[in-house]
Amino acid sequence: MEFRFEVLETDPTGARLGRLTTPHGVIDTPAFMPVGTQGTVKGLTQQALGELGVQILLGNTYHLYLRPGHERIRRLGGLHRFMSWPGAILTDSGGFQVFSLADLRKVTDDGVIFRSHLDGSEHSLTPEKSIEIQQALGSDIAMVLDECIEYPAEHERAAAAVKRTTEWARRCRNYARANSDTSTTPGQVLFAIVQGGTHADLRRESARQLVDLDFPGYAVGGLAVGEPHTLSCEMAATATAELPADRPRYLMGVGFPEQLSDYVASGIDMMDCVLPTRNARNGCLFTSTGRINIKNAIYADDLRPLDERCSCMVCRTYSRAYLRHLFMANEILASILNSHHNVAFFLDIMAKIRQAIAFGELAEFSSELQARMEAGQP
Repeated sequence: MEFRFEVLETDPTGARLGRLTTPHGVIDTPAFMPVGTQGTVKGLTQQALGELGVQILLGNTYHLYLRPGHERIRRLGGLHRFMSWPGAILTDSGGFQVFSLADLRKVTDDGVIFRSHLDGSEHSLTPEKSIEIQQALGSDIAMVLDECIEYPAEHERAAAAVKRTTEWARRCRNYARANSDTSTTPGQVLFAIVQGGTHADLRRESARQLVDLDFPGYAVGGLAVGEPHTLSCEMAATATAELPADRPRYLMGVGFPEQLSDYVASGIDMMDCVLPTRNARNGCLFTSTGRINIKNAIYADDLRPLDERCSCMVCRTYSRAYLRHLFMANEILASILNSHHNVAFFLDIMAKIRQAIAFGELAEFSSELQARMEAGQP
């Protein structure tokens, strides 16, 4: 199947119901994409992900390059075959991970020199190298290397990052066109990333420059890094207003369940976040009436399901008391069950968002969801 994106319905809020076709399957949008950093969504098997209805997940260029190595994955048939995942995969460029190393990296116009968090060895990541790695991984969607910046960032700092990001996007595109490897990347497409910090003029300018380079899809990066949620939505909407209506739009690294519909209303089609599995491992579970810290003693004798509105395997089978026991006993099963529920919860919210868009009722759904979750529970 060739890459294709269709907008099927548009909600009064501006949210879009769509369908994204990739070489490894069709994705219903808006879509939430679980994060499989090192070729695994922590705590969940690929079979469990399939049963939950996951259509696309993420891999990470930085981590897979360092271990087990992109050339090894290429020799083993690409990331889909290596991890036995039949669905679509999006790989990020490694930019966010490299820039989060702070004192362990040096940024130049050519690329980034960084030291591995594993053994301290020195590596160079250029736009061309990032695409070389992602082609070896064989993802359906590859991301350009961009310059991620801190929050808050002054206008001058953000403007310099926009300039560098655009030039790196051009280099990524040119390398991808000249060096496509159809043995591992049949139909792989490249998404550009809009930067600009929290400066609306720079977000617009970044988007316009990248649109001129004509990518099959566009992401909005550098948000959800400490700025207020309302500002995140404002910047996302500012960027999407400049992006082509017939291309998918991906907001990177967001967000909490009650925020998903806000991003969708900002014109976003795809989102990812580590929150479901990271919070699960820390005992924080998302429910339709707010978050539960399963460590709390109040759940020690609670025979109720985790979320009475949830139909996932965990909520159908286990009590809060049992989930608390597993967590307090430091059992591996605690992370597995908690992660299963949290991922199922995010996917369910996104399915309900798609249904609301189909009926033109996203604003009503969003208000009801946020009111219920903010009300909380004991």
